[in-house]
Amino acid sequence: MQFADLRADYGLAALLEKDLARDPFRQFEQWFQEAGAAKIPEPNAMVLSTAGADGRPSSRTVLLKGLDGRGFVFFSGYESRKGRDLAANPRAGLLFPWLALERQVIVEGVVARVPREESEAYFHSRPHASQLAPWAAPQSTVLANRAALDAAYKAVEKKHAGQPVPLPPHWGGWRLAPETVEFWQGRRNRLHDRLRYRREADGAWVVERLAP
Repeated sequence: MQFADLRADYGLAALLEKDLARDPFRQFEQWFQEAGAAKIPEPNAMVLSTAGADGRPSSRTVLLKGLDGRGFVFFSGYESRKGRDLAANPRAGLLFPWLALERQVIVEGVVARVPREESEAYFHSRPHASQLAPWAAPQSTVLANRAALDAAYKAVEKKHAGQPVPLPPHWGGWRLAPETVEFWQGRRNRLHDRLRYRREADGAWVVERLAP
């Protein structure tokens, strides 16, 4: 099967070195705000790619829940496939596909668990029903059927009715500390702008233009 090129060309904007913020976090915040203004659904949705000890890659969409000068934060089950991958190989990639703006951001770096108190704060900010879910569903495990999942949720719901839900020991956050952050802007004739921030040993950021 072959797929036609449905988009004739790219040409909404350009990305030049003179327009970049001084560090990738400020540049990301600018583009994120523009994605929100453009009404892109869930602009914080990102593809997280990991690889286990055997080198086998795995990707899934997760939500960015925090960003500061230390890195990009997301939450999930520690015993899920992504959790097992990160325990064996604490390196990962993130991809933000803001296709309506003909943009994407690619982040690569080292991942570590956030402190437990950060996970506690975020967990208890979630709706009550969302706090129950990690207790009912051991992420990435095999289930007999949907009915088994629904029954497990109802049991947890009954157990914690009218009381606070504790943070599960198998659930929490990770922070990806970026080593590179690439900003990609589609351009005409497939001569796209690709500007990559690369962190040097002293912590300074160097900007490099990559061939499309």
